[in-house]
Amino acid sequence: MSVLFLEYPKCSTCKKAKAWLETAGVDFTDRHIVEQNPTKEELQAWHALSGLPLKKFFNTSGMLYKEMQLKDKLPQMSDEEQYELLSTNGMLVKRPLIIGEDFILVGFKEGEWERLK
Repeated sequence: MSVLFLEYPKCSTCKKAKAWLETAGVDFTDRHIVEQNPTKEELQAWHALSGLPLKKFFNTSGMLYKEMQLKDKLPQMSDEEQYELLSTNGMLVKRPLIIGEDFILVGFKEGEWERLK
């Protein structure tokens, strides 16, 4: 099984997740989340596959999220507007992301990632 791994290389959590993937022997394709920002269509597909609330795809602890005051703005935005916003800047997207054929993992929680082994 090969998965897509979206990361921001300077992110400490992403570094831990990448090391975990390598140690676990998981075959993955690496993608820089800022240089190759997820498209609106990718985000829609991943959100549908995840079964998670759309807010889980936002990097709520990021500086950009806070600067844009999205905590207050997101509840008033439609899903379509949120997908559009997420697709404008990879720093808004929660990371790392693992995308498989029939699943997606958002953020790094080692217990959840065990299924990749």
